Amino acid sequence: MKILFITVPYHAGVVEVAGKWVPLYMVTLAGACRAAGFECHIYDAMTKGVGMAEVEQQIRALQPDVVAVSMITSTTPDALEVLRSTRRLCPAAVTVAGGIHATFMYDEILAHEFVDYVVIGEGEKTLVELLLSLPDGDQEAVCGLALRDGDGAVKLTPPRPLLTSLDNMPMAWDLLDWQDYTYFIIPGSRLGAVAFSRGCTYSCRFCSQHKFWGGWRARSPEDLLAEITRLYEEFQVNVILFTDDYPTPERQRWERLLDLLIEADLPVYLLMETRAADIIRDADILAKYRRAGFIHIYIGSEAASQERLDLFAKEQSCSQAEEAMELCRRHDIITETSVIIGLPADTRESIQGIIRYTRKLNPDFAHFLTISPWPYADMYPELKPFISSHDYRRYNLVDPVLKPRNMSLKDVDEIIIQAYREFYMAKFTEIMTMSDFKRRYMLTAIMRIMNNSFLRRKMGDMTGAMPESMRAALAQL
Repeated sequence: MKILFITVPYHAGVVEVAGKWVPLYMVTLAGACRAAGFECHIYDAMTKGVGMAEVEQQIRALQPDVVAVSMITSTTPDALEVLRSTRRLCPAAVTVAGGIHATFMYDEILAHEFVDYVVIGEGEKTLVELLLSLPDGDQEAVCGLALRDGDGAVKLTPPRPLLTSLDNMPMAWDLLDWQDYTYFIIPGSRLGAVAFSRGCTYSCRFCSQHKFWGGWRARSPEDLLAEITRLYEEFQVNVILFTDDYPTPERQRWERLLDLLIEADLPVYLLMETRAADIIRDADILAKYRRAGFIHIYIGSEAASQERLDLFAKEQSCSQAEEAMELCRRHDIITETSVIIGLPADTRESIQGIIRYTRKLNPDFAHFLTISPWPYADMYPELKPFISSHDYRRYNLVDPVLKPRNMSLKDVDEIIIQAYREFYMAKFTEIMTMSDFKRRYMLTAIMRIMNNSFLRRKMGDMTGAMPESMRAALAQL
């Protein structure tokens, strides 16, 4: 039985500014299915930058028995198009959807007759058992599925227990076209990805990762080091993204990983996301972060006021975000953050305050993100009356889909463009005072941002407002 995993040909533009990212979830799922005896293939259409024509060509050529896609909300229309094409090109093929949107919106997904099954939540065991049950077994005996019963009604099978261990998972790294994956900000690099943990210990109301993963679980530091070593030695990976929502809640486990990375002394750059409180907690060992290879840390700020943070149930203070940024700067760690814009009560004046706060926070990179009303997030009921677009492709944190009471969508878009312009223009002088590595990193990133066609369409050409020293530095780069 041939299984074809396809990443959808969806391109929002922003996430593709910095690099070509590994579809880690498909490497994990394909590894589990191959270990059970199935022939697996991965076609990463998103990374390859192709469209439906190339996806259909792959389906025709392989003639798979099963096609599997994963969905976040913004990729759902294109994921459905992939499965629709599969049904047309390979009528006997079984179609499977998974991911956060399909998990919570399985009724919506199974309303399309060309979708056969939805894997609910964590998929490694569920997908393998589903494949083993095909074609003549009892799929209703497989835990963790949404499917149609004999009468065509959508039903859920019993929930799938979470994996008790994340160690020693069979990863199908060799199925990737490794030449596709690079981190543009470090020229000549090969980009990989790992997950130290799954889930989150917090329940931010705009997010749903805590619901999807069912709590927080982590691998042993030794197991993760073995995977990082394999990526470096076998596939020449020298930049690795930690895909965790929150890898650091357990200080002892985290410090053990740092110590192992320092001891291994691999020439690998590491990128991660964590919470401000953990950076503050680890002030005494931040030097270990840098020695272990962490050069870039994303810390979600999300808001410029405590009232807004409490609305999000962020369980964080503005002062914590400020302190965490300063601690990272002291250790020459590149910082990145985001703030959320476009809530129902927002006005031009309140958003101007968010822009001023972000400049005061002074991360190296800032993102001014629109609120996206995920239909499964805790905030959805209060956001629903303000939704102006039901085109899921726009639910990408970039295009405004929520209309504030006293602003138009155009107003929101314009002030976001203004926020980016003001923030990055103000960074230029500071960049020239940074260390050699950090200055080159920042200049390369800004050059990528300015040359990205998606962002240029939204923001126009920023070079006219650039100091001459900055233009000369970019030209030299």
